[in-house]
Amino acid sequence: MNTLIIYDSMYGNTEKIAYAMADGITGDVKVQSVVDVNAAEFSVPDLLIVGSPVHGGRPTVAIEEFLKQLPADALKGISVAAFDTRFSAEDHGIGIRLLISIIHYAAGRIAKVLTRKGGRLIAEPEGFIVEDKEGPLQHGELERATSWAKELCAQKESLIDNPSLV
Repeated sequence: MNTLIIYDSMYGNTEKIAYAMADGITGDVKVQSVVDVNAAEFSVPDLLIVGSPVHGGRPTVAIEEFLKQLPADALKGISVAAFDTRFSAEDHGIGIRLLISIIHYAAGRIAKVLTRKGGRLIAEPEGFIVEDKEGPLQHGELERATSWAKELCAQKESLIDNPSLV
């Protein structure tokens, strides 16, 4: 299986999560910063994972631009997944929790665009927790990212083994 993980990272946390995911993926895996990817020319993998830190409930501008530049059916039939790095709303006051319930997180927005471009979402969008705006990642998040990536591979393999699930 050929996997591409594309990420943007402001303080290094999302990059760390992307590389931790790569540790859990079998087959060929490539991890690339979004600034190094040309949406019009990138080689479509078997599995595409896209991640971003959350900024006002949205992905970074670079991730949004990358997704916008993908041709309409660029991901037709491709398995996709989305993740973000975020702080835990439960650790904050009612005002922040209410705001998050309204604006949500970046991973869901990424997943919607990936599916609009033809991708087949193989897992619910995932969030990995940072302790503060600049990090660090919450204890255990790197291991959780590796485990999540292993689950993605298992899900992708089950789709290959059972094409009727597609």
